Amino acid sequence: MSRYVLFLFLATGSLAFAQTRDNRLLMHRAYLDSANTYKQTDLEKSIDFIAQSIAELGKGAGTKELAESLTALGEVYQYHHQYDLAITNYEDALEANKTSRTTLLLGDAFVQNGQFDKARDLLSPLLEIRGLVPYQKVMLYETLGDANKGLGHIDQAVAFYEEGAKVAQMNQITPKLADLNSKIADAYAQENMLIEADAYYKSALKLSKSLPPERALQEKEKVADYYNKKSQYGAEIELRKESLGDLVQLPKNETPRQRSSVKADSITAQRINYKIANAYIAQDKYDEAIPYLKESIEQAGSDDDIVVQKDATRKLSEVFEYKGDYTKAFETYRNYVALVDTLYARKEQEISRAARLNREIAAKQSRISGLEQERELSQSKYALARTERELAQETNKRQRWVIYSLLVGILLLGVATFFFYRSNQQQKLANNLLALKSLRSQMNPHFIFNALNSVNNYIAKNDERSANRYLSEFSTLMRSVLENSEEDFIPLAKELELLRLYLKLEHSRFPEKFDYEIDTGQATDIEAFEIPPMLLQPYIENAIWHGLRYKGEKGFLHIGLRQGDKNVLVITITDNGIGRTKSAELKTDNQKKRKSKGMGNIKKRIAILNDMYKNKLDVRIFDLEADGSGTKVVFTLRKD
Repeated sequence: MSRYVLFLFLATGSLAFAQTRDNRLLMHRAYLDSANTYKQTDLEKSIDFIAQSIAELGKGAGTKELAESLTALGEVYQYHHQYDLAITNYEDALEANKTSRTTLLLGDAFVQNGQFDKARDLLSPLLEIRGLVPYQKVMLYETLGDANKGLGHIDQAVAFYEEGAKVAQMNQITPKLADLNSKIADAYAQENMLIEADAYYKSALKLSKSLPPERALQEKEKVADYYNKKSQYGAEIELRKESLGDLVQLPKNETPRQRSSVKADSITAQRINYKIANAYIAQDKYDEAIPYLKESIEQAGSDDDIVVQKDATRKLSEVFEYKGDYTKAFETYRNYVALVDTLYARKEQEISRAARLNREIAAKQSRISGLEQERELSQSKYALARTERELAQETNKRQRWVIYSLLVGILLLGVATFFFYRSNQQQKLANNLLALKSLRSQMNPHFIFNALNSVNNYIAKNDERSANRYLSEFSTLMRSVLENSEEDFIPLAKELELLRLYLKLEHSRFPEKFDYEIDTGQATDIEAFEIPPMLLQPYIENAIWHGLRYKGEKGFLHIGLRQGDKNVLVITITDNGIGRTKSAELKTDNQKKRKSKGMGNIKKRIAILNDMYKNKLDVRIFDLEADGSGTKVVFTLRKD
């Protein structure tokens, strides 16, 4: 009975804990939704809701929910142009739980803050991620384009914008397609590529017609500004008049919220009228400008837009002065001075409010940081206590196993070490001998195959006489090669005889491609040196087949021997062919897949022989010329 009661108690407690956690997560989500609701209208209230969402998490929540709150806080700060605070919170969110969405937001914040290199470095790795949804891909390409444009890399920026436009078009994301066309136009305009800019601006205007009216209005004003910079005042005025008509049809409190380079405060009736008037003034059409300036002043007064009202009043005073109506110019200028005084007073109030708001934001940010630290501390204490308990249990068990294992291990290790060392020395010698034998057996078929290719060439040319002569000389060479194939080393003089015969055969094959010379004049003690058989031949073959054969004019192959000291002989193989880099470029795809067997075998043979005979051989390969043409192979041969 007591067991049943205990089980019921534990089950009830677990259920209550799960329900409490679910309720906290629901409240956490509700606070974030409320913060998003007030994001655009009330910065302080939005931050308060996010602080409550973090406090609601308590110490039992995971890092995912904390990252969601910090990301939401970053979005609030970014919307209100507090980019440094936005970046800080995005980085904290990524540290808690890394997601592609937060990474994209951080990259955009870097761009908005002018940190273009950081945005590029952060977002470039996302290009390799396949899990991005189409909209995120578009945002990635767009933000990378913005970063490169900010860095002055216009070609790269356009390339990223175009990639984003492809994804947007493929997935019918029309709003982003319009944005990207507009940004491509901006980039071309920045480079003064006006034909391309015109085409993309027209495309953006066409695409914006299918979007909400406020987005279409944004694009019209953006293109009108472009016409103004090009002094196309007629086109600018026509487009801005269309904007005035579109603006009348929008609800009074509706302002553009799309991400765009056009500021929201520029899309007002008073500002559009002011810009139309400036376009007329630029053409000395003062009478046409006056009605638009007056309309701008009246509308700015109705909307309490003192900045535009001030600018329009000053411009109207200048127009009256241009027309010679000095009385109206003076009266209008007095109005302008009064507006400047009013604007100055308001600016002081705004500065005071901004300072107060910054203090409050700093206090709220400190509170959020404190909540985050408290939660992390609680989680750390809980995790530490649990870990200590588990470690204590595991330590005792592990210590017993360690003691037993060490005793057995030491015993086995001692026995194994003795037998391993003894057999390893024997096996090493046997392996080296076997490897040398195997490599020598591979060298002969490789050499025979390459030589028979030459015979095949004569047969293909129906040159029977040359083929017979070649076969006769080849058989002599082959007999000597086979006789030496079982030896690790042969006299150097014998190897030189084989090389002379081999070069004679190759020269008869390619008489027009190269001449050659074997110079032994600087070697005084050739008979005292020995060399592995067929060691030099593959390098000479490479020089002829891959260097000299492809040279445009007749080349030259030089084999030289010189005495380093009484125990050292240096052998050089030099050709003025096309070089290793050019030869690699000329290889076919099939040839690139196949590795050179002869050269690989030579390297293995040298490594084994040096291991057995204490570094008797050394081979180095250089480019002959600074441009990569020609090749020089240097052998260093030492006496025993």
